[in-house]
Amino acid sequence: MKYIFEYASPLGKIFIESDGKFLTGLWFEYSFDEKKHAENSAGEVKKLSADSPDLPSVIFETCRWLDVYFSGRNPDFTPKFRIENLTPFRKMVVDEMLKIPFGATATYGGIAKNIAAKKGLEKMSAQAVGGAVGWNPICIVVPCHRVLGSNGSLTGYGGGIKNKIALLKIEGINTEKLALPKSRKFM
Repeated sequence: MKYIFEYASPLGKIFIESDGKFLTGLWFEYSFDEKKHAENSAGEVKKLSADSPDLPSVIFETCRWLDVYFSGRNPDFTPKFRIENLTPFRKMVVDEMLKIPFGATATYGGIAKNIAAKKGLEKMSAQAVGGAVGWNPICIVVPCHRVLGSNGSLTGYGGGIKNKIALLKIEGINTEKLALPKSRKFM
């Protein structure tokens, strides 16, 4: 059974997904296709509200984490999460993203360099890292918004560039010098 809960954030609706025990997904409204998600999920999907009697505790914990985060503070806990279909490479990228502290950023190239060093390789593709970062199903908690292009560009974000900028500002990061993508697509 999958559970979907709608969280009202200052940036709009965020959908929280849980298997009842772990956080398994976190998406901004327009990057979440509920119908497509239900079709791709194995088993039943149940949409919950705050007054649902069977609301899993991990959803409460995730909402509490988001409340702290959106107040501009670094949460001192992390909801229990599990990422499905995690390949070894994606796991390495997720592990690198989890090392990026609140209020700091990293680059795709820097992550690629760290992974190459761990694997004993001379070089690793920053584009491959970008694909794994973009695949991340648990936004904000797994901080893909903190990953930038090597020139400080705000390259792609599944939740929209506008939200990426807002999340960085919440963390106290000066976004004035960061370059917008050439398309200037904000959603």
